Amino acid sequence: MGVKKKLLVTGSNGLLGQKLVHLLKGEASAFNLIATSKGANRISDTKGYIYESLDITNEKEVKRVIGKHKPDVIIHTAAMTNVDECESKKELCRTLNVEAVKYLVSAAEDCEAHFIHLSTDFVFDGEDGPYKEDDIPNPLSYYGQSKLDAEKIVEKSKTSWAIVRTIIIYGIVEDMSRSNIVLWAKSALEKKQVLNIVNDQFRSPVLAEDLAMGCILIAEKNAEGIFHISGKDVMSIVELVKRVATYYNLDDSYIHEISSKSLNQAAKRPPRTGFILDKARTILGYEPHSFEEGIAILEAQLKAVEKANDN
Repeated sequence: MGVKKKLLVTGSNGLLGQKLVHLLKGEASAFNLIATSKGANRISDTKGYIYESLDITNEKEVKRVIGKHKPDVIIHTAAMTNVDECESKKELCRTLNVEAVKYLVSAAEDCEAHFIHLSTDFVFDGEDGPYKEDDIPNPLSYYGQSKLDAEKIVEKSKTSWAIVRTIIIYGIVEDMSRSNIVLWAKSALEKKQVLNIVNDQFRSPVLAEDLAMGCILIAEKNAEGIFHISGKDVMSIVELVKRVATYYNLDDSYIHEISSKSLNQAAKRPPRTGFILDKARTILGYEPHSFEEGIAILEAQLKAVEKANDN
């Protein structure tokens, strides 16, 4: 093996970020990894990579950290993703999702890094899903608009770039700051809580490991352009929760179907997204797990955590 390329990840404490760290760290990796996130490292295994605290909203800090390491590849996962909070805190959303991207892209240009940017299905209005990469975006929410504005910054950059649009991510990592829909549904149904779940929104949930592998394939192949990376199954949110109930043999009579309108959420959601994965399959060799295969991988990890805690 020749000289390893340097790869820097932002948001390494998040769900996708932690999965990238676990897949990219150590001697066997094709890359020397620099993990960055705001504050302390939440990953207990600190071997096989460098960790740097990085506030992506601080332009000087972005320039300093990226200038110090001069990565060949940057995978930018950090973002404000709470859709309703983005609607009510527009200034903060813009700072994190748009202004920070300007700083990172500028720093990437300085060291000629391949910039891989995480985006979302919420750039679409959901009238005509599932979507392919060249379909026309039309966001319904401030969150979706902020991510589209960031995409435009990336597309105009002078360095090589790729945009990874994705959909509902599920999985488990250490010290999670937020839950995700699979873990939440499992926990609530185990407690026999009544769940009011929308039946008029359709998505393709993605296992965090699959999304991480999609990003790594782009990095390895130096692939450029927009890629849709999600799970392979399109389903309504209520079907998603019912499939969790079925997998765990839990009582689905606690699941009540409702319409999106009855929730009075601050931000509008696209009714039907989902992705056509042909481009990612052809160019990257990306092949995601089915939803049930993903839950099985998640469950094996949950059992491993329980076993470790018992010892």
